[in-house]
Amino acid sequence: MSAEKFEAIKIDWEVTRYEVAEVEGIPFTKKICDKWDKIWAFQAKPDDLLISTYAKAGTTWTQEIVDMIQHDGDIEKCKRASTYERHPFIEWILHERLPPGWEQAEAAPSPRTLKTHLPVQLIPPSFWEQNCKIIYVARNAKDNAVSYYHFHRMNQIMPEPGTWEEFLEKYMAGEVLWGSWYDHVKGWWKAKDNHRILYLFYEDLKENPRREIQKILQFLEKDLEKEILDKIIHHTQFEIMKDNPMANYTAFPSEIMNHKISPFMRKGAVGDWKNYFTVAQNERFNDDYKKKMAGTSLTFRMEL
Repeated sequence: MSAEKFEAIKIDWEVTRYEVAEVEGIPFTKKICDKWDKIWAFQAKPDDLLISTYAKAGTTWTQEIVDMIQHDGDIEKCKRASTYERHPFIEWILHERLPPGWEQAEAAPSPRTLKTHLPVQLIPPSFWEQNCKIIYVARNAKDNAVSYYHFHRMNQIMPEPGTWEEFLEKYMAGEVLWGSWYDHVKGWWKAKDNHRILYLFYEDLKENPRREIQKILQFLEKDLEKEILDKIIHHTQFEIMKDNPMANYTAFPSEIMNHKISPFMRKGAVGDWKNYFTVAQNERFNDDYKKKMAGTSLTFRMEL
């Protein structure tokens, strides 16, 4: 939503951090758990496109790339509304005075582009029944942890993160919203063999955006002129998006997202984890990582 729309609703943003509960062992906000039957019953349509990620893994970036592709590089059309409005976040509930994500999606015209952070086993079954296309983006665990920590700090409705040391422990144990990073990335990796899933890596997008955006084009069966592709690559650069109020979440009330603590779009870098992990933390994390990632063909680059 734009800042004006939020202003028009006249909500008293008395913000408290969300309580946490579980669905099938996965932590979610209690608001999501209380409405889980509605989320599970969500009806996908055959022409829906679902953008799925673990939280803070390049979701907004992917949404902007996809929106630019769908609108043939028309920047003004892509500024028609905030990311939050353009691509309904199907399981999210922000405030009782605002429609939850699945209701936003139901009200959206087809073809719809939707967003989720759900692990693969909790995706509403209609997405599989309708054989929907899904773009999944995965980011290396260490950078993902750092980004998620800072997001908890600035987003005043997320559970209290505690110190970096405390948050890292919870992250490694999967005791954060949307559960274990390990289970999330591995679950979607396995699912790609049986469904129409384009599995992308954040690090690849940073290293060679042209190559990765061309994969998205091919997946969406779109063909664009080189000039339009160049425009999309430019417009979706981190520094450009960071200044785009329709993508950087500055329209959200400051009571919810406090950009003075940490901007929503903070660094977007690969390897920033080195500024946070101590030597001991890194060694412990690596040992734990090896155990949890054993037996999968899925590999990540922790730096470029």
